[in-house]
Amino acid sequence: MSVVISVGMADFKTAKSPDLLLTAGLGSCIGICIHDPFLKVGGMAHIMLPTASGSLGGNPAKYADTALELLLKEIAEMGANRTRLRAKIAGGAQMFSFPGKPPILKIGDRNAEAVQQELKKRGIPLLVTDVGGSFGRTIHFDVGTGELRIRTINHGEKVV
Repeated sequence: MSVVISVGMADFKTAKSPDLLLTAGLGSCIGICIHDPFLKVGGMAHIMLPTASGSLGGNPAKYADTALELLLKEIAEMGANRTRLRAKIAGGAQMFSFPGKPPILKIGDRNAEAVQQELKKRGIPLLVTDVGGSFGRTIHFDVGTGELRIRTINHGEKVV
């Protein structure tokens, strides 16, 4: 019997098969899912901002660079091997339009780019990217199979 583990905003959780990880309300935020297909363990982080650099401290799970490091550490403590890890991401929408405004306001794009750069830096292959648009997402991640279910309002549901 599987358990659904909820991941809040600026939060991360790990799980092992047959459990599922869920996060709702991904607008400009990124949901990053990391999976070790051999051990069937993984984790999810709900990232709000690209980098902790310049922040005044606070919650490290809020930022792409620090949240990913925390998530990888906890997955490794579960026995996962970094060479087997695979990633999938969703979110990064532009929920509000700011015509003529500077790119700094395009937080969804900046979040997606930051997460992809952090994964690349650590040599973790990114298998699926479902980012952008102007709509929110809810995601369910099955750490046993590695399947990511992405549900959107007015855009349906898909499993990747």
